[in-house]
Amino acid sequence: MNDYAEAIKRLKVLIEQAAVHEVQEPTAMTLATADAQGKPSARTVLLKDVDEQGFVFYTNSLSRKGKQLKDNPHAALCFFWQPLMQQVLIEGIVELIAADEADAYWATRPRDSQLGAWASQQSEPLENRQELLDRLEHYQQSYEGQHVPRPPHWLGYRLIPERIEFWKSGWHRLHERLCYLKTDSGWTHELLNP
Repeated sequence: MNDYAEAIKRLKVLIEQAAVHEVQEPTAMTLATADAQGKPSARTVLLKDVDEQGFVFYTNSLSRKGKQLKDNPHAALCFFWQPLMQQVLIEGIVELIAADEADAYWATRPRDSQLGAWASQQSEPLENRQELLDRLEHYQQSYEGQHVPRPPHWLGYRLIPERIEFWKSGWHRLHERLCYLKTDSGWTHELLNP
């Protein structure tokens, strides 16, 4: 098993352990992005897939994070599971996934979530909550009895990792840190001081 495959296996085990500890959203991760000027922002999204290519999540491309990813495709992910006292940091480049892959995932979403994606003009000012509910009702009526298509602005993103760091809380702050790095010759790993 190569170092990257080992890192992915470690992450999947941690997600499974978090689920056993009844973490409500074991795939919740902080996504940190920055705009074209380097001004950072962060928010929580859900990991929807991880494989040999990278880490997949979905969002509205017209949102603040969508605009930042378009202007500056460098991003970081951070998982933290309180019951495990462990975290995983991932840094890399983000690219759009193929439309057919996004369509396949879209088809698995609950209908109400699909309609909500049409109704929400994510990150835009909202005069009042009723405005959003009225848009939702509009799309409920528009797609009544029919398939809800994926909005053209609702896209999938894949973070292609360059660095993956595992952190585990340690006695007297002597934490364990293991860092996997992508190099020109492939993936390698090293221990880091806490």
